[in-house]
Amino acid sequence: MSNARTPAQIEADIVRRREQLAVTLDEIGIRVHPKTIIGDAKARVVSTVDQTAGRAYDAVHRCVDGAKAKLTHEDGAPRLERVVPVALAVVGVVGLLALSSRRRRG
Repeated sequence: MSNARTPAQIEADIVRRREQLAVTLDEIGIRVHPKTIIGDAKARVVSTVDQTAGRAYDAVHRCVDGAKAKLTHEDGAPRLERVVPVALAVVGVVGLLALSSRRRRG
């Protein structure tokens, strides 16, 4: 039993390997092309921004839900014993900010 390959088999292997190499080089060329690199970078940035925005949205949503739970009864009616002091505090802070901005201008 002889494992010797014929010249035609060797030539066919060379042709096949050249074609594989050409495909590999094309793929490498695409990967290192500036447009591909920029596109990949943009996709990573967009993904990161989307993830960050999603986490921020979730955090704000939890915060709002927590505040809403503290300021309303289960039926949705406001808890005046909690809403009034918060409203007064907000009015006070806004008033102080307005006074300080007037003093800076004048």
